[in-house]
Amino acid sequence: MKPDYTLYLVTDRRMLRGIGIEEAVEQAILGGATIVQLREKDVSSREFFNIAGSVKKITYKYGIPLIINDRLDIALAVDAAGLHVGQDDMPARVARRLLGQGKILGVSAGTVEEALQAEEDGADYIGVGTIFPTGTKKDTAQVGIRELRAITGAVKIPVVAIGGIKEENVEMLEGTGIKGVAVVSAIMAREDIRKATVALKEKLGFI
Repeated sequence: MKPDYTLYLVTDRRMLRGIGIEEAVEQAILGGATIVQLREKDVSSREFFNIAGSVKKITYKYGIPLIINDRLDIALAVDAAGLHVGQDDMPARVARRLLGQGKILGVSAGTVEEALQAEEDGADYIGVGTIFPTGTKKDTAQVGIRELRAITGAVKIPVVAIGGIKEENVEMLEGTGIKGVAVVSAIMAREDIRKATVALKEKLGFI
């Protein structure tokens, strides 16, 4: 069964308002999130492993794929559904070889050339961004909708847009050929995560 990339949640515990990561992920899934990426940057390997294990219990319960950001070792250790790597992380071709063929591999790309290389290296989907200005990643260049269209037209695998996407601007992505949107603060930073996810999902009828 192919993954549904429609509403791709990327976690950030620092944004949560008084609840744990497990509850946040569960509320997002109940609101309509179709895939979850666990992103942890400033924790020890042991802590990341423990968080991944507890989050996987939630995603497994609802049949939602869990993707681990960057850390192949954690993805393998908890038997996650897949791994996502950026341009500065482990090369996609190496990640694919170590991950195996039965797992999902996502690769970040900001140009047509990067996207085509990722596809050749064995990626299952491309994450393209940043699309709109965002405070989540301050060191990334804005890709924009024109380049996004060029990328979706160049590759045969699904493309997921990321970066500054929220309920107010998501409909600007209609007609770009994407198979999903990835969001962080539009869900994680909200007071009512489930309600925010439902509202965003309702705007994604064009996917």
